[in-house]
Amino acid sequence: MTGEQRGTVLVTGGAGYIGSHTVVSLLEAGYSVVALDNFTNSVNSAKNESIALKRVEEITGKKITFYRCDLLDKDAVETIFKQHKIDSVIHFAALKAVGESMTNPLLYYKNNMIGMINLLEVMDSHGVYKMVFSSSCTVYGEPSTLPITEENPTGNVTNVYGRTKYFIEEMLKDAVHADPKWNIIALRYFNPVGAHKSGKIGEDPTKQFTNLMPYISQVAIGKKDVLTIFGNDYNTPDGTGVRDYVHVMDLATGHVAALNKLDQQHLGLKMYNLGTGQGISVMELINTFERVNKVKIPYVIQERRAGDISAMYANAKLAETELGWKAVHTVDEMCEDFWRWQQMNPNGYKTDQVNGHH
Repeated sequence: MTGEQRGTVLVTGGAGYIGSHTVVSLLEAGYSVVALDNFTNSVNSAKNESIALKRVEEITGKKITFYRCDLLDKDAVETIFKQHKIDSVIHFAALKAVGESMTNPLLYYKNNMIGMINLLEVMDSHGVYKMVFSSSCTVYGEPSTLPITEENPTGNVTNVYGRTKYFIEEMLKDAVHADPKWNIIALRYFNPVGAHKSGKIGEDPTKQFTNLMPYISQVAIGKKDVLTIFGNDYNTPDGTGVRDYVHVMDLATGHVAALNKLDQQHLGLKMYNLGTGQGISVMELINTFERVNKVKIPYVIQERRAGDISAMYANAKLAETELGWKAVHTVDEMCEDFWRWQQMNPNGYKTDQVNGHH
């Protein structure tokens, strides 16, 4: 597949965690990439470049065209579409901190909803109708049955971040209904973890974060004293919350598989779960991280957080059947790869910032 030219993909949020890893897979699959990001959730150099994407260029030996751009600035988005013949879009750009979404809901609705509307309008005016959208398993809310298939009801969502994803899915249904030219796949992913095996790129949360894997490895490297586990009285085998952790490089290949599907077939709008289909508890993840990386993770138990769900994991058979995609990385690899990234980059990407510029 590598070598043949497969068209130009615009990746919004391309400097972020999942975005940057997906760009690796896109370049390796022969796509050209134009990326944009506003650096809300990612780190930029003094020259306003994305450090993550510079490293992706090192990993792949290929060039990426990058724009610092906010989707709320519709004219700036328009300019990018005028300068490049974009064939398809992968839309990652969004605010994503669950806690922050509850305290600042209007910011989340404005950024995530209006950003998407601007993008769709600009795409439409340039005749670009293929999109892969980053949705989330949060659209399912507290699941009534496990594992979760794409048929599970959506909309009974427990937080504002998840509601923006749900509202966008509903908006896409209406847009596709009104104009059948659209060809869109929404990927509902479960819990992304891990990092590229080179250790050059990984998750570097710039805001206050509560994602488990970065938290574990910050404790392991000594940046945080202790890991807080929220709740050990859930109705799960060991009492801690169960999630479907999926390696970020598996998610990356999932986006390439979705794009290939859109190139081959007109679907209108189709939703797919991306997960491993295996539920792992918080405690199991900690134990695996300790065993694989030979480190100790001291932890304390606190009360459950409001809105947290006891267990969720995917049935990802539809993606396997229709996209030819399957998660292949093990939990051991997720822990190993993330720890390699953390050890090689104890301060994340910030080590590459010049004179402490942000």
